[in-house]
Amino acid sequence: MAEKRSRSTNSFFSHQILCLFLVSQVSNASCSNTSVGVNWGTMSSHQLPPENVVKMLKDNGFTKLKLFEADQNILNALIGSEIEVMIGIPNRLLKEVAQDLSVAASWVEENVTAYSYKGGVNIKYIAVGNEPFLQTYNGTYVEFTLPALVNIQRALEEADLKNVRVTVPFNADIYFSPESNPVPSAGDFRPELRDVTIEIINFLYTHDSPFTVNIYPFLSLYGNAYFPVDFAFFDGSNNSLRDGDLVYTNVFDANLDTLVCAMERYSFLGMKIIVGEVGWPTDGDKNANANSAKRFNQGMIKHAISGNGTPARKGVIMDVYLFSLIDEDAKSIAPGTFERHWGIFEFDGRPKYELDLSGKGDDKTLVPVQDVKYLPKTWCVLDTNAFNQDDLAHNVDYACSLSDCTALGYGSSCNHLTNVGNASYAFNMYYQMHDQKTWDCDFLGLGLITDVNPSDDHCEFPIMIDTGNSPRSQPRSSRVLAMVLVILVLPLL
Repeated sequence: MAEKRSRSTNSFFSHQILCLFLVSQVSNASCSNTSVGVNWGTMSSHQLPPENVVKMLKDNGFTKLKLFEADQNILNALIGSEIEVMIGIPNRLLKEVAQDLSVAASWVEENVTAYSYKGGVNIKYIAVGNEPFLQTYNGTYVEFTLPALVNIQRALEEADLKNVRVTVPFNADIYFSPESNPVPSAGDFRPELRDVTIEIINFLYTHDSPFTVNIYPFLSLYGNAYFPVDFAFFDGSNNSLRDGDLVYTNVFDANLDTLVCAMERYSFLGMKIIVGEVGWPTDGDKNANANSAKRFNQGMIKHAISGNGTPARKGVIMDVYLFSLIDEDAKSIAPGTFERHWGIFEFDGRPKYELDLSGKGDDKTLVPVQDVKYLPKTWCVLDTNAFNQDDLAHNVDYACSLSDCTALGYGSSCNHLTNVGNASYAFNMYYQMHDQKTWDCDFLGLGLITDVNPSDDHCEFPIMIDTGNSPRSQPRSSRVLAMVLVILVLPLL
């Protein structure tokens, strides 16, 4: 995501399945529009060239894309691609947009109108905020969400952008089923948010705009060790939930129908609902791995476009955006270390597993991002011959605090390393994320630069993407100038 995502999960995992985590559904989309979309987050220390990523999207047949904010480089790369786009307005802008229509108009002019021409960008939705009612935000954005939504709608109308719809991506914690009756048909909105949520739904409903909600079955397993594993996936058969005459075999459908029932409780019948985020991480937790991610995402794709719908709403095509496209190594790990590993593709655009986007379930190899440039094949590791290792723990902590050591956590891909391996991994991540500068492999004499790859069959010591910031990728004249500046400045320190 473009913003920190912090999810409150304990309240969902304290009793039965539906209170573990609630989420959404479904659209009455035509059967001709059966492709799933994908989220493209950009919270990465090293960005892939947008034009290369857009080519990869087209090569793989992705036809729908969700952005968390209006990135001009990405929008420019999307020109002429015909990919359907949802552009997000970050929560940090909601107050300003809500309080000043001219701000909303300027945002629309710069990020929508400027690209809305024949052969431009196919912008279909504007997502106003991202999970603005999330419990961990403590109500910060509640009063601004609806006014911002209204102003963006007015700005679109004044710009004569009649085919662009507004929406608000919500977290599933805005609705629930009571502990006394934890079934979908008992679904309702949280009491403290009920009135404003219904106001927003009514506004969307009257403007023929969809309701959007984010769903994460993975969090059921992450938050509750006793949660039945099969119930988080679409191919399990060992667990089920009965709601009257309806039987639920997976948590996605159960939570989807909980939202539908909550909306129908207030007479919003047949409203289009988009699943704005749904996916499975591949590292950072014992349940996060490529096999589980493939199992879930392939099942999600097949289920979404099958037209089977859910027990309560049969025969419905689901409008779903997978989360996410590429790993993001700069995301907050407050919700869990898995947050940096949701990508279908690695940080450098390599696919992690096979995935059939047609929904047939075939093992199809995804096309990677092409023409990726890397830094030289050198790694920073612990020098086991270093004379004094008293400061090793401090240096490892320092390296991890300014890089990404999430693969070292319990149940993660590099959790099996020795103490020497852990230190080397930490040193290398810092070295790579700081563009292989020689001084970034010092660590008080504990670091050693090597051309021998320390990776093993399960744990990869990555080589970072070359974005032009490494001293080795700069012109020699620039490096000489930098050295001269250092020589001139050192006597002054």
